[in-house]
Amino acid sequence: MSGGGMEAVSSRPQEANGQHKRERCGGYFQMPLHYPRYKKSDYEIMPEWKLDCLLKQYGLQVTGDVEQKRKFAMGTFLWSN
Repeated sequence: MSGGGMEAVSSRPQEANGQHKRERCGGYFQMPLHYPRYKKSDYEIMPEWKLDCLLKQYGLQVTGDVEQKRKFAMGTFLWSN
């Protein structure tokens, strides 16, 4: 019987050698600390891979072409005045 302590449990996927598996955008959801600070002009030129990573960070899965992803990101993260 152990001393009743708590063990830390990682939700990150691991490879066979015990190393954490890394993907380009991270392999697991972790709530970001800050709201994205991009302007409309930033979203208009943002490459698709970066849009995918940003949306994935916030737990949003968007399908479609890069223009649809841009439109979705702007509608989600930009506040209208």
